[in-house]
This record gives sequence, structure tokens and C-alpha cells, in this order.
Amino acid sequence: VQLQASGGGLVHSGGSLRLSCKASGFFLDKYAVGWFRQVAGSDREGVSCIDLSDGSTYYADSVKGRFTIARDNAENTVYLQMNDLKPNDTAVYYCATPRKPQSMGARRCGMFGGKGMDYWGKGTLVTVSS
Repeated sequence: VQLQASGGGLVHSGGSLRLSCKASGFFLDKYAVGWFRQVAGSDREGVSCIDLSDGSTYYADSVKGRFTIARDNAENTVYLQMNDLKPNDTAVYYCATPRKPQSMGARRCGMFGGKGMDYWGKGTLVTVSS
């Protein structure tokens, strides 16, 4: 079981990036998948989650209207499209899932900083310059 997060980089304020979370060793289609971010010295924050069993989503207030989470079943991948990026979006971004499918909804996935998530991809760094 492996999650691979990618797509981070350096962009100017107002720019866009798309993060990818590709799963291998299992199919994502019944899991909640979340994106989380962390700045050194700060707590991890839930950014967005999708419950792939019913398509429901969660977004942190700070990213609503700017970020969109989506899935590609054929690629076994969940994407996070990030538009209108701001300097305070700068962080290491991680994707994660719980061990069991259909074990949590999107809101539960996103609200507790990743508590309850069992499988984590390596982080991808997003840097937004002003």
C-alpha cells in the first residue's frame, strides 16, 4: 500500500498548481482521501478531503473557492487543483487515507489534522512567493 504525492513547486501569488495523490497496492474508490498541509513549527491542517464512496467533499475555510479536490478512477489518483495561491498556502502538502474503506466521511477526514488517517504519502512542497 503506497500513496505518492507530487506536483508541488514554486509559484507566484495568484498562480496555480495541481497536486496528485496516486495510490498503488489498493484501489481508492471506497476510501476517504485527504490533503493536509504543515508548516514547520505549526500543527498539521486539513485542507480538503473527498469521500470516494459517495463523492462528498470537505474544504477548509481558508481554501474554499480556490481549491478543488477531484478523483480519476482510471488513474487511481486524487487531485487537488489549487488556484489563486497565496503566500500563506506555502507548506508541505501530504495526502492520506484511513486503513479501512468507508470508515469516515469527508468532513471527519478533514477536520482533525489527519488524526485517524493511516497511510500517508511523502510530502510535496508548495512555495508561493509574494
